Amino acid sequence: MSNAEPDTTQAGVNPIHALRGAVTFLTRIPIPGGSAHDWRAFARSPWTFPVVGALIGGIAGLAFLAPSLWTAAALYLVAIYLIGGVTHADGLADLGDAVAAHDPDRRREVLKDAALGVGGALALGVTLLVTTLGALALGTGFVGGGGAGGGTGTVAFRIVLAAEVGAKAGMATLVCLGTPAHEGLGSTMTSAVGPLSLLPVALLSATVLLAAPAGAFPALLAALLAGPVVALGLLIRVRPWLGGVSGDVLGAANELGRAVALHAGVVAWALV
Repeated sequence: MSNAEPDTTQAGVNPIHALRGAVTFLTRIPIPGGSAHDWRAFARSPWTFPVVGALIGGIAGLAFLAPSLWTAAALYLVAIYLIGGVTHADGLADLGDAVAAHDPDRRREVLKDAALGVGGALALGVTLLVTTLGALALGTGFVGGGGAGGGTGTVAFRIVLAAEVGAKAGMATLVCLGTPAHEGLGSTMTSAVGPLSLLPVALLSATVLLAAPAGAFPALLAALLAGPVVALGLLIRVRPWLGGVSGDVLGAANELGRAVALHAGVVAWALV
């Protein structure tokens, strides 16, 4: 099914299988008894992306209840990669190498090359640095007072949660609106659903805004929307670069979306 056709693929999908497939694909959490049914159900259920994002963000966000700024930032970084794995970071590195290739015909070949080039190292390093600085900014308390373990710890937790849900919603945006760049993981997912599948994604993602702490709603909204905005920007750029969406583009959207979302939340929080 192409993205221009009516989206009817989610009819009859077992949500338990879909969630199991999503957790298996998006995290390193072991799920016993997995099957091919789980993957097929997940590929037809983009709504599972923000649900798993809430799981990862909820666990990683607990780091900001720690009494030390540096400990909070370190625990956060460990948590997101210990739980989420490095598959998405690898996708970002591959995309960075592909973009760095001046010859458009070589970009798809570069994506398949396992070697890390300068473009990939730069993309990965800068994104990790931006994510780290965002985590430190959340923990300093300069935007609300109290530090990582003080009164702003709960708000920092909520921003991390919104950022992770938004990053995964960005991946879902690419799946629902993108076209496949080539045969592979990206084509399996982008061919299975269409734009209408974004409605449940948006509704589930918006739940992170409920019961927002006083003055924190703009920060949570900014963090939540950053992921989809980054994904839309990628979608526009990868069409001339690669011809469509691939698994590497999905991974890059997750890493870039999270990094931007942390800073968007901090900036919005500071302006309140």
